[in-house]
Amino acid sequence: MDPTESAKSHAISIYRSYWQEMEKLYADSSGTSANLKVYAAAAALKAAESDAKRAHDRNRIHIGEVTVGNPTVTKADLDREVPNVTLSSCLDISRWQVVDATTKKPVTLPSNRLTKYVIVTTIERWPEGWRVIRDEPQGKSC
Repeated sequence: MDPTESAKSHAISIYRSYWQEMEKLYADSSGTSANLKVYAAAAALKAAESDAKRAHDRNRIHIGEVTVGNPTVTKADLDREVPNVTLSSCLDISRWQVVDATTKKPVTLPSNRLTKYVIVTTIERWPEGWRVIRDEPQGKSC
């Protein structure tokens, strides 16, 4: 396989795995069952861990699943010192339910909340492997 196509394919695979780990992180009120560091670093890791901790501190967990729809490589810059790939995808969190960690009853959320939205992600190739370093919701539905 062409090295650029291989990098693109690998980046998409890492991004899907990143969201599988995010599901675990948010579902576990202790925050210890996920292995997010295998898939994320820098700002993305810090934001995910602090957001999940904030939810857990409020006795909330997320159950269900997230769907990464139509991940598309919009840029691949592989000739840099730290190669990177930028993805755009439709993140569907409509089946990812916020519930009270104790009662498992759904938490009331704003009715105008986006549950399917465009997200732009930057993934870099670090010595340990590809890592999501930035995951930026674009504020528009898809």
